[in-house]
Amino acid sequence: MSSDFEGYEQDFAVLTAEITSKIARVPRLPPDEKKQMVANVEKQLEEAKELLEQMDLEVREIPPQSRGMYSNRMRSYKQEMGKLETDFKRSRIAYSDEVRNELLGEDGNSSENQRAHLLDNTERLERSSRRLEAGYQIAVETEQIGQEMLENLSHDREKIQRARERLRETDANLGKSSRVLTGMLRR
Repeated sequence: MSSDFEGYEQDFAVLTAEITSKIARVPRLPPDEKKQMVANVEKQLEEAKELLEQMDLEVREIPPQSRGMYSNRMRSYKQEMGKLETDFKRSRIAYSDEVRNELLGEDGNSSENQRAHLLDNTERLERSSRRLEAGYQIAVETEQIGQEMLENLSHDREKIQRARERLRETDANLGKSSRVLTGMLRR
């Protein structure tokens, strides 16, 4: 059982070393390669989490008298994983800042390009707002139609219930009339 754990430990060590190396390289890569590297690191972090889960399962199966040593190792690995995730978030924040600066044109483009970009974004925002408003109007109209339909169905239900009552009364009266006629015929 401990051999499985040790195998997972080796895999975890190799994977975390790779992740650490890639996180350190992210800031120095060109933008298109950064995006690819970030996606790759995210995938590897998921793999590392899965390895930790497997290791944790192995520790639970170890007899209680031997479990303490492995539990300490697990705590250490989980701390290492937390540190990796923190480092990755920091590198992603730096990456996000660079992407934002590129999109906003803060890397030396003229203010006229920035203004045109801002106007274009404003137009898109206004179009989206109009679409949202139209969608809201449709939702309100649909709700009104639904309420009217429910009211109509309620009125129809009342009519059906009144008709059913009249039918029962008529049936009861028919039963009485039938008995009276039967009695008259016997006489």
